[in-house]
Amino acid sequence: MSDITELLPCPTPVQLLAADGSAVDPGEQARARGYAMPAPEDLLAVWRAMVVGRRFDAQATALTKQGRLAVYPSSRGQDACQVAPVLALAQQDWLFPTYRDSMALVTHGIDPVEVLTLLRGDWHCGYDPRATRTAPQCTPLATQAVHAAGAAHGLTRRGTDGIALCLIGDGATSEGDFHEGLNFAAVFGAPAVFLVQNNKYAISVPLAKQTKAPALAYKGVGYGVRSEQVDGNDPAAVLAVMREAYAHARSGHGPVLVEAHTYRMEAHTNADDATRYRTADEVDGWTGQDPIVRLQAYLVEQGHLDDARIQEVRDEADALAADLRTRMNAEPTVEPLELFDHVYDRPTPQLLEQREMVRSELDSHVTQQEMESAR
Repeated sequence: MSDITELLPCPTPVQLLAADGSAVDPGEQARARGYAMPAPEDLLAVWRAMVVGRRFDAQATALTKQGRLAVYPSSRGQDACQVAPVLALAQQDWLFPTYRDSMALVTHGIDPVEVLTLLRGDWHCGYDPRATRTAPQCTPLATQAVHAAGAAHGLTRRGTDGIALCLIGDGATSEGDFHEGLNFAAVFGAPAVFLVQNNKYAISVPLAKQTKAPALAYKGVGYGVRSEQVDGNDPAAVLAVMREAYAHARSGHGPVLVEAHTYRMEAHTNADDATRYRTADEVDGWTGQDPIVRLQAYLVEQGHLDDARIQEVRDEADALAADLRTRMNAEPTVEPLELFDHVYDRPTPQLLEQREMVRSELDSHVTQQEMESAR
């Protein structure tokens, strides 16, 4: 049984960069846990991915307003939580995202169009989960916590050193699946890392109406799960904390729960009116905590980033957005039989029978059209 002091998070969120981009001392407990400033090349990679990711996010938001997407949940403001944890994953690791983690998927190397097919309504998942080692984006809250715990346990049983990263929001911690996933992972020592992106609202429900805990990170302690909290708008701290969490899980010490304190700058989705439950002053207060501005200021001050490189990455981001816009404005070509893909690990006889029925029906329509054309 673990000493409870080893499970408790730092009393205040771990921070390596202040809001103005200056380096700060994370404190004795954070230093003891190995949270040090990442190497410049790693921070540059995070900065670049955040710039590209935010441009993708802005383009997806615009496509929604143009009617090309049915809905889009923006992750602007949560950029550090979307990018740094994904870049720290190893090739053998699995990612379990939510509906708000499109930026994380793009950072993970998944085609942006394949990411958005779900939100366009083409089908339930536009990418191959096996090839990308990424589960479909999960809309029901916290269900992926159980999936991640089971997958992590399976990775261990197969003799690999892979881990599972589960991305969830603060609202998901009020769901039973979150607690079941944590408990399962703890009991079986599964190498799962649960990252709670605490953006302060579960749609319109503020955090104060969800829990009385001093921090969501403390919820892991009761299950024997090592826990931590971090400034989610500090990309350097997020990267450092997640790397240590992965190392802990990968070395056979069981799961980790990390709470990242961040903020959702946009509404819950394009269908939400956020002015009904939060003030403009509150949003403006978080504007000064911008993770891209923070990290960019640090890298420029340290001499690792200049205007030429900044413009180069912005041009790269604009090119990605332009390509996404062009491809999303084209009419989608969907293969109906793909409906039956990725439903089960091994298709059941019933599923195969249903697939054959649909195929036959499609073939009959093609034959009928050919006959009519020949007349």
